[in-house]
Order: sequence, then C-alpha cells, then structure tokens
Amino acid sequence: MASTRTVVHALGATALTGALILASAPTSSADQTRRDQWALDTLQAESVWKISKGKGVTVAVIDTGVNAEHIDLKGNVLKGKDFLDGDDDTSPETSQAQTNHGTEMASIIAGHGHGVGAADGVMGLAPESKILPIRDDTERDGSFADEIRYAVGQGASIINISGYVGEDNPADREAVAYALQHDALIVTASGNNGKAHDIYFPGEYPGTLTVGGVDQSGEIWTKSNYGPEVLLAAPATRIVSAGATGDKLRIGDGTSASAAYVSAVAALLRSKFPDLTAGQIANRLVKTAVLPNSAKGVTLPDEKYGYGEIRPLAALTENIPAGSKYGPLKAPVAESASPSAAPSTGKSEADYAAENEKADQKQMIFLVVLGVVVLVVIGLIVLLIVKLSRRNKDKNGGPGGPAGYPQYGQQQPAPQQQNPYQQQPTPPQGQWPPQQ
Repeated sequence: MASTRTVVHALGATALTGALILASAPTSSADQTRRDQWALDTLQAESVWKISKGKGVTVAVIDTGVNAEHIDLKGNVLKGKDFLDGDDDTSPETSQAQTNHGTEMASIIAGHGHGVGAADGVMGLAPESKILPIRDDTERDGSFADEIRYAVGQGASIINISGYVGEDNPADREAVAYALQHDALIVTASGNNGKAHDIYFPGEYPGTLTVGGVDQSGEIWTKSNYGPEVLLAAPATRIVSAGATGDKLRIGDGTSASAAYVSAVAALLRSKFPDLTAGQIANRLVKTAVLPNSAKGVTLPDEKYGYGEIRPLAALTENIPAGSKYGPLKAPVAESASPSAAPSTGKSEADYAAENEKADQKQMIFLVVLGVVVLVVIGLIVLLIVKLSRRNKDKNGGPGGPAGYPQYGQQQPAPQQQNPYQQQPTPPQGQWPPQQ
C-alpha cells in the first residue's frame, strides 16, 4: 500500500527552529544543561521523583532506533528489534538528525544523566524506566502493525510512537485495538504543521492518546497540529535531548517531545498504580491536566489542548476515581472488524466529558451533604451538653427542677450542710473535634 511516512520530530525539516547541537563538556556545562531542561522544572520533576521514577515499567519506543551506548541512556535500554534488518541491533545507522530521532525520544523518557550526582547530560522524566527500542520499517511497508504487536508481546505497557503514516491501514487499526485490549497505552504526537484537522495515523485510531505541544508559557505551540483527536498537551519547544553520539546533546522543537513526556508520565503512574488499566492511567492524566488562562472556559476536550497540559505531580498524588476501563480513550474496534465497525465497548469523548461533568456534580453534592451532616452532629453535641448541664442543675435544686424537693433516692441534706453534689461546670467550648 502506498503511504506517506514522515517522522514528526523535534528537528525535522518542517519543525527546524534554530536547532543546536551541544557538547556536554565536563566544565560548567552541567548547570547550564539543567537550566536548559526547562520542562523538568515546569513538570515539577524533583518533587515527582520523590514519589515515582518509573521503576519496573517498560516503554517501547517505535522509531528510528535507539543508541543504547549514549552516556545518558546506557543501562536503561533493553534488547529490542530492528524491523529493517531483522536483528536485535536497533542502533541508528547514521548520525543524521532524522535517524537519531529515536534516541532523542528515549532520552526524554528514560535518560539518567551522568557525572557526579547525575548533574550533567539529559535527565528523562522517568529515569528508572526501561526502553524497549524498536526500529521501524514504515518507510517500506507504511505500517506500524508488526512493531506494535511486538512491543505488546515483549511486555511494554506504554508504547511511544512519535511519528505517523499518511494513510489508514486496517492492520494498524487492529494492532492499536490489540494493544489496548492487552493493556498497553499507545501515545503519539499530533504533528508539527500547525494545521487544523491534520492528525494522521495512528493518532486518528480509537484507543490512542494523541498529544499536542505547548511552549514555555503554557500556550499552544504555533506549529502544533490540532483536532478532536488531541487529548493532552505537553512541552514541545527548546527541548534538550540526547544527540547522535555518546556525549552530545540536542535542542529542538516538536510534538514528538510532547508525546515522549506524556509517555514518561504514564510510566511514572504505571509504576505507582500497577493495577490501573491503560485507560485509567489516561484518566488520571486528563483529570489533572490544566489549561492556560487564555483557554479558560473552552469546551473540553479542546482541539488544541485536549484536556490541558499534563501535571505529573497532581496525577500521582490527587485522589482520582479509577473510572471505566478505557477512560477518555475511544473504545477500540474489535480485532478483524472493518474500520467502519461499531466500537465493542467504552464511551465517546462527548460521553466522557459528560461523565466528568456528572462526576464533578456528584462530588459537589457529596461535599454539601457532608457539610450538613457535620453541622447536624455539632448541633446534637451542643444540645447534649446543654441537657446534661440542666440535669445537673435539677439535681441541685437549681433552675429547671422542683425547688425544695429532694431527687428520687437522695437523702434530704441537713440544714446548713454543704450540698455534696455540686453542679459540674459546663465543658469549655472547642473541646470536641473541629469540623473537618
């Protein structure tokens, strides 16, 4: 089948915006390198790493191959497969930017830096996750199907595809469904043309998590493609990643990096919440995403931002109900069904947005009811204290009781004798637990 395969990546011809290759010299470059990795600060990486670093999670990178010997990746790259040559050597054939793209994505996900305290080089957002490198052959067959199925078979729970093919392929559609049915989350990039409704494949398939790009201000990157398929946004501009050789770094723009960051956050979540499905992981991502002030009030999911920019720390720490199996993802088409077949299960994006709104309303009602219950309990406690106080007064012949008459079972006190049953003081205010 004839198809167009253009890798959507940071330094491609359509996204080149002053690309820069850096040598990571052992002098004062370490601090500068970390400062250049602005996305780590934006995504609160230091706080995130106290909770999860992605340990125990395998992320498949279907791309141009990965240089497993790069100093910032060594030890974090598993044996994979080269679908071009048919062997397990997935290293890029040349040092050209186009073929180094897979190494760049792998470093954004699982780079561990180097030097004293890992202060130099590229730090990925999930530095303890493992990369399953898969060198694709889409130039030849225009399909990701075999690569996706291989990734699932090798135990990858997240599959990063920062690229696309230009034509629908039933085998790819079925492979995406196969991945989701086997609990593997496919994350892909929206593209770098800045065009509306220009999302290609696999981004258009039900079951994929398509990601757009934002700049350092949190606003949508001007070259980020958009459409109803976009569910999330992540950093896309001036992103530092591993270069072609073992000690080089690269800076560039592209939604490829955005997809890699989302894959990294998904790895963090899968490490902390291993019992959640792929769709439920996506659910935590969208429920904690945030929009810039300029986009407040838009209908969600928005065609540019989706549900908003990722917030890894919130996704890891907030109390989010697990939700349905597929979460915000469109339900996959059953395997061997035609592209026009009805989805087997799950909800549409409109249903999911409505479900979110209904869940928010239920939460608000719950909080109101809880507040009323707490006030009633406090009122009952106050009433009980007042009654006890009056009862004590009655025992002493005080106000509220039959003056001059002894209580049942009591002995009449002798004249001039001090009453042995003194009234107990009213408990001081504020002694019961405060309202939560």
